[in-house]
Amino acid sequence: MMRSLWTSTTEKDWRAALDRYTTVVDGQGVARLSELDRWYRDELPGLVVQRRKAHVTQSELIRLTEWKMARGVWRAPNLILVRSNAPEAVVETSTAALAAVPHPTAPIATLAKLKGVGPATASAAAAAAEPRLYPFFDELVAAQVPTLGKVAWTMSYYARYAQAIRDRAAQLGPEWTPVMVEQALWSHVGGKAGLTK
Repeated sequence: MMRSLWTSTTEKDWRAALDRYTTVVDGQGVARLSELDRWYRDELPGLVVQRRKAHVTQSELIRLTEWKMARGVWRAPNLILVRSNAPEAVVETSTAALAAVPHPTAPIATLAKLKGVGPATASAAAAAAEPRLYPFFDELVAAQVPTLGKVAWTMSYYARYAQAIRDRAAQLGPEWTPVMVEQALWSHVGGKAGLTK
């Protein structure tokens, strides 16, 4: 049985898991996941925050939804709904959402007003814009935090999840962000491919 990373308070353990993240992504065997993950981590954050008012575009929302689904569970009907959002509605809604930073849930709740966007997809956009505040809401990660209980796709659950991840980032040191903690936990279990081994 795999030792729980969550129970470790040793930064070295967390760093080792985080350092494996790209290898674990590449090992998922999911078409386009590696390409989408690199875009999501390396390009999207800069695009979002360089704008006069931080926001995501419709094409970015579609692409980050594809990333989220490639990394987790593919839900084609949700992607169809996400694509049906008008470009101006995505910009307007995401601008309002990111203007609500640093509220713990308002950006996620606002983004979730868009068609096909639930707390997980909304958190992906918030995490890209503000990685020091918002972790991506991932079921495999949440399942590793024993105090959270069964995963629920609600704002109250996300608030508890995000706070637990933020607290762990603070414990690990000033360079750690909630996004880094989330990636380390996902990598530690081997992503979704790790569940089938």
